[in-house]
Amino acid sequence: MTELEQVVRGLAARDGVEAVVLLSADGLPIDHAARGTFDAETVAALAATLAHHAHRLGRDAARGELLTAVLDFEGGMLVLARAGADDWLAIFARPDADVGPLLFDLRRHRSTLASLL
Repeated sequence: MTELEQVVRGLAARDGVEAVVLLSADGLPIDHAARGTFDAETVAALAATLAHHAHRLGRDAARGELLTAVLDFEGGMLVLARAGADDWLAIFARPDADVGPLLFDLRRHRSTLASLL
């Protein structure tokens, strides 16, 4: 197992996390791990579209590059985090999950993760 696969599986094993997809800017899944059935191809395509539009919003609103976004849905949360120059992590968590430590770790280890890509 590569270091990148270990990172994806490690994130998916965190308390409250249901699925993780590492995706390219083109919306292709690079790797994924989930606790149940999960359509990584569809999620990767939609998450890349979301990242693209959020990037444009940040640029046009003079906020700079999108690094991390947290979307709180009725059925749980989505954390979308930059994982390199063009790649993204989409992390799906249960509604009751505490994503604070996850966000802290993503910020602290962003450059390390980028070096694995």
